[in-house]
Amino acid sequence: MAERFQQEGFQGQITVDSIGSGAGFERFCVAGETDISNASRPIKPSEVESCRKIGREPVEFRVGTDALVVVVSKTNDFVDNLTLEELARVFSTARTWKDVRPEWPDKPILRFSPGTDSGTFDFFVEHVFNKDETPLLNAANLNFSEDDNVLVQGVSGSPYGIGYFGFAYYLHNQDKLRAVPIDGVAPTAETAEKGTYPLSRPLLIYSAPSIMRAKSQVAAFINFYLTRVNEEIQDVGYFPASREALNQAKANWLKAMGMEMPTP
Repeated sequence: MAERFQQEGFQGQITVDSIGSGAGFERFCVAGETDISNASRPIKPSEVESCRKIGREPVEFRVGTDALVVVVSKTNDFVDNLTLEELARVFSTARTWKDVRPEWPDKPILRFSPGTDSGTFDFFVEHVFNKDETPLLNAANLNFSEDDNVLVQGVSGSPYGIGYFGFAYYLHNQDKLRAVPIDGVAPTAETAEKGTYPLSRPLLIYSAPSIMRAKSQVAAFINFYLTRVNEEIQDVGYFPASREALNQAKANWLKAMGMEMPTP
């Protein structure tokens, strides 16, 4: 979004750092070094208090939804659902599919994962292994690749393969792969938006009225972001925010700027 804002005429400099949600809130709420804080979780009450101590009242803008899809081959006729606990075993200590459920085949599990430098890997480890990557790294028959095409080929090549990646990439390969419901919930735009799909999370940005009113370029960028984000977000593998979520974000922008939402 920063690149597009500059391509469409903004002459100033925009600095974007990738340091994680918690560290981002520390910069925004404690050090006061940043104008906007990106996050893949809502701000915590303790972080709100830290913001207020430095004169910032954080304002939330929902801009999208992230979701990972666990996939098996179309030739796999036995995995119809996995609990989060089973998913953790599949990608760690289970040697065969029979180790996960007794009625499943006594065949080695072939695991396919994005590389350890990938944000997708980090997301998976965070949600499935509570941020401890050790069980996954020690799993047998584990194949890493930074190329999602390699992961698709690996999983689709055997009924005993399993992998994971962003929802958008799964959509491009539905002819070869089958999405596995997690805890009985299938990945869809609706379940991801509501947070009922276990491997989904909100994508948010935060600023503060004091910043937005003092720096017109920040307010302009957030307004541009909310207006254009759905034109870009699927290309990078995320779900668009719902119309309701974006309308609420726009209402939050107007309120932060001391304006009223126009009546229909």
